[in-house]
Amino acid sequence: MIKKENTTPHAQPDQPPKASSPLADLLLSVVIPSVILLKFSDENSLGATPALMVALAFPLGWGIFSLLRYQKFNYIALLGLISIGLTGSIGLLKLDPQWLAIKEAAIPGVLAAAVFISTLTRYPLVNWLVYNPSVMNVEKIKKSLNEPSQRQHFDTRLLRATYLLGATFLFSAFMNYMLAKWIVTSPAGSAAFNEELAKMTMLSYPVIAIPSSLAMLAIIYYLWKTIHSITGLEFEEILAVKK
Repeated sequence: MIKKENTTPHAQPDQPPKASSPLADLLLSVVIPSVILLKFSDENSLGATPALMVALAFPLGWGIFSLLRYQKFNYIALLGLISIGLTGSIGLLKLDPQWLAIKEAAIPGVLAAAVFISTLTRYPLVNWLVYNPSVMNVEKIKKSLNEPSQRQHFDTRLLRATYLLGATFLFSAFMNYMLAKWIVTSPAGSAAFNEELAKMTMLSYPVIAIPSSLAMLAIIYYLWKTIHSITGLEFEEILAVKK
């Protein structure tokens, strides 16, 4: 008995996107929470504490959803969840605003310390953040470093890039602290505290995030120039190309 071949095409399961949308990140983590804190913190609306809880629910929920949706551990999302949890605790427990400034500086400060400490090990953190297969074609670069002198020269430049990365995080920690001290001065748990928190969040992007992103691009450019001068590889060959 001849079995009839099933010619019906198999449905391909939907593959989850590999990364969240930057627009969704900005909207759910910054814009909507800031609007809630600015417009609904007074007693005629939600009130200070409920408004803070609702505002924090958006980035907290988005962070958890992102971790579950993309099915891989995301260290940046974890840091975001920790930051949100600490901010919420300061507001809900009505702690001194000084703790907010310390919290804002603590996370990039810890990252800076981790980067500098990693230079004493065989695995500097710049390898994880910049010189990794998702950003650069690491295998092709390694194959192009033929001579021991080339590899030594490259390792020296990679170490220098690690110091630059640590300095970027130190800059972020300092600016976070100064911005929080300058803007957030009202007692935690008040409507004014919520409004100042929203202003600080909105200002942190042009004042901190953009310069830090430009510094990261400068580090990538520095590594590209180094790799190009040693191996002759072009920019398109150095960057990881996802097919």
